[in-house]
Amino acid sequence: MNLESRVAKTQKKPEELYNFLIQVDNFKNLMPEDTKFELKGEDKFLFGLKGMPEIALALTDKTPYSQVVLGSTSDKLAFTLTCDISESESGSEAQLVFNGDFNAMMAMMIKGPINKFLEQLANGLEKI
Repeated sequence: MNLESRVAKTQKKPEELYNFLIQVDNFKNLMPEDTKFELKGEDKFLFGLKGMPEIALALTDKTPYSQVVLGSTSDKLAFTLTCDISESESGSEAQLVFNGDFNAMMAMMIKGPINKFLEQLANGLEKI
């Protein structure tokens, strides 16, 4: 299952956005207001969306100034959340990509909430 957010435009330079995102504690600033957020170490956090189980994400890969990858720490919900960063005239653009391997029933159940979540994160990126 591969889902993509819209391209978020931000005033931050790619380097600034990248440095913001590799500090996983900053993700609390991007989350919707009703989301549970708990830092679980320097590179890991737990979050909970309404109607979904709590999920722990850890920083798994990073390419300076162009990509940040978070991965689920659960084998039951194995997925990655990637933020691709590119330079733009006014700062940078970012797109979030959710990639997971789920059975058809699970994919059907989580597609809507994950799409909504990706859009909320994109909105958050534009506000920082």
